[in-house]
Amino acid sequence: MTLPLLRLGLVLLIGLHGASAFAALAGKRPNIVFFFTDDQGYGDISAHGNPVLKTPNLDRIRAEGVRFTDFHVSPTCAPTRSALFTGRHEFKNGITHTILERERLTLKATTLAQVLQGTGYATGIFGKWHLGDEPEYWPSRRGFTEMFIHGAGGIGQSYPGSCGDAPGNKYFDPAILHNGTFVKTKGYCTDVFYAQATQWMDAQRKAGKPFFAYIPSNAPHAPYIARPEDKALYDGKVPNDQTASFLGMVHNIDQNVGKVLAKLDEWGIAKDTLVVFMNDNGGTAGTSVFNAWMRGAKGTAWLGGTRASSFWRWPGTLKPADCGVLAAHIDFFPTIAEITGAKLTDEVRRQVEGRSLVPLLENPAGTLPDRVQFTHLGRWPKHSDPNLAKFAMCSVRNPRWHLVSPNGGKEPKWQLFDVKADYSEKDDVAAQHPDVVKQLAAAYDQWWTDVQPLLVNEKVVGPKLNPFAELYWKQFGGGPTEADYQRMDPTKPWPAPGGETKKKAKAK
Repeated sequence: MTLPLLRLGLVLLIGLHGASAFAALAGKRPNIVFFFTDDQGYGDISAHGNPVLKTPNLDRIRAEGVRFTDFHVSPTCAPTRSALFTGRHEFKNGITHTILERERLTLKATTLAQVLQGTGYATGIFGKWHLGDEPEYWPSRRGFTEMFIHGAGGIGQSYPGSCGDAPGNKYFDPAILHNGTFVKTKGYCTDVFYAQATQWMDAQRKAGKPFFAYIPSNAPHAPYIARPEDKALYDGKVPNDQTASFLGMVHNIDQNVGKVLAKLDEWGIAKDTLVVFMNDNGGTAGTSVFNAWMRGAKGTAWLGGTRASSFWRWPGTLKPADCGVLAAHIDFFPTIAEITGAKLTDEVRRQVEGRSLVPLLENPAGTLPDRVQFTHLGRWPKHSDPNLAKFAMCSVRNPRWHLVSPNGGKEPKWQLFDVKADYSEKDDVAAQHPDVVKQLAAAYDQWWTDVQPLLVNEKVVGPKLNPFAELYWKQFGGGPTEADYQRMDPTKPWPAPGGETKKKAKAK
């Protein structure tokens, strides 16, 4: 299929979905619980073959639902989150990084939460937002009726400009922003988020209102701080303490997921609730144990940097099965919109470039037209020309082929892999298939041109004080320390996501 015909097929397909052609699931309006983890790779689940980690509750969701086995997200945190909630590639949302104002979701976008709120759903977020810490970007202004979040990309993180959490926040007893006011919580962060979400869901259930509960834990993102009893399960079984802590954090998530599933059963609403589980990018600390035979990890355009779990469980409605159709984060918005019967405006329809997965949820053995997906790590130095990094850690993917430029710049260094035969991406076959390289490279060039006008955060200058810190000090007293001022100074070295210190000009 040529690219013009492919695009035409996608337009026709989306048009059919807009007309609710697949009526069996369309408009059924279930409750929705969306579990979303941070830096947990595809291989960090026991059912995927991990030889050490045990995740019985995630395994249960997988076993009882539809599993998308070739599902892909972005290489890092904020980009994936923006694609999920807008139905389009992160660059079209202005997001090209995870910090430095380049993680802010453009205010011109309509979010899935806004759409659900407009159709009568109660909408709650409990955990990591990471799409802008200034008040106008908060989830409470983007469609969530309940907001219980930390700032930045992780608890305790702080960067020059607007991206930062409450000062001095820790994984235990964190200060959490609850509907605009900080509350000082007790307990381990993941336990706190899941307990708050469960309490909120119970209240919506009692009020008879359908709900969308989004639970994006900051765990198991670095720093790897687990509850001691969770870490102890993996001490001595993995290469180092960091990995033991990481797996302990995943274990804790799994236990919390199990508690929510038990509550759905106890409340008698399991058959009225769609449960979705996903992770936000490729693996991190867990890859030293198991990476599901893939090349690459978080921060790369290899399959190991983008392949994610995508489990959809709805007892009595969805039949458990694998689905191997190429799917992506941008498909989440139109799928949920169709299931909830949301009426999308023409403007929102133009925004959404993903396609509904409803026909595959109904028939996992079915097919959809071939598609092309684009990945770019972003993260070029602030205020630099993006075109100088056009081919730095990027890729183009269709169902069979993966064209990757892992270390280009202004010019590409393309490698080609037949992922149907070589999912581990060991054999570069670009020389044998120049026509495929030419076709996919042309698609990439057109995509790059299309996204340039939408990179709206590139020249933004952030505030001197990040808004979470400012609000925290206003509420509880105190003020910035010398260390705080150094973090706020964009001329000073800043700590990159993950903990290490990098010079600003060398941002990865």
